[in-house]
Amino acid sequence: NYPHGTDAAHALLQQMYRDWPFFRTMIDNAQMILGKADMYIAERYATLVSDQALANEMMTIIEREYQQSVAAVCMIAESAHLLARSPVLQRSIALRNPYVDPISYVQVELLTRLRAHPDDADHTDLEDAILLSISGIAAGLKNTG
Repeated sequence: NYPHGTDAAHALLQQMYRDWPFFRTMIDNAQMILGKADMYIAERYATLVSDQALANEMMTIIEREYQQSVAAVCMIAESAHLLARSPVLQRSIALRNPYVDPISYVQVELLTRLRAHPDDADHTDLEDAILLSISGIAAGLKNTG
């Protein structure tokens, strides 16, 4: 249950979702983006931060904000879970993840290698591979990179 606000505020947001196309579209877009987010992948990127205490602190905040955002969007849309009213999109994301996730892991490894040898004169191959991974992830998620 979403922890903030009053019952009256929740009811107003739910009515806005039902009656106002702009607001409904905004909330539905938020559902789509939250549905594509993967906290496990985010944790892999956090390993790139040199100060792991800071990385852990930031991931705790990000995960908390993610969970609160999911709860708020589901409360507003009166849905049991994200994308409950969009089974086609839900399935599309589920089918894409097995292809997109490995690209994310490769990207983390490429960034790790790039950072491990900052004084190398020629990073062209690594940089090209990183750019390709950005394009691959964006194409897989169907968002711009």
